[in-house]
Amino acid sequence: METVAIDIRGQLCPSCLLLTLRELNRVGAAIRAGTSEVVVSTDDRQATSTIPAAADRMGYASEVASVDGAYRIRIFGRT
Repeated sequence: METVAIDIRGQLCPSCLLLTLRELNRVGAAIRAGTSEVVVSTDDRQATSTIPAAADRMGYASEVASVDGAYRIRIFGRT
C-alpha cells in the first residue's frame, strides 16, 4: 500500500483542510481501490475534527491518534 504523507504542522484550519482535500481528490481512486492511504501530521487540534468529517462525507474512513505532541490522521478506504 502506498502512503501519501502530508506534514502540515504549523498550518491552521482552514488551510489544513484545504491541503488535505487537494490530496484526497488527487489520490481518491487509489484510496477507494485500497492501494493507497493518506496520513496527515498536524498540530492544529481543530483539524482533528474537520478533516475526518470531510473524509467521512467523501466516503472514506479515518483514524486520529496523538503522536509525539502532534496529531496523526489516517484516511483510508472503507472496508
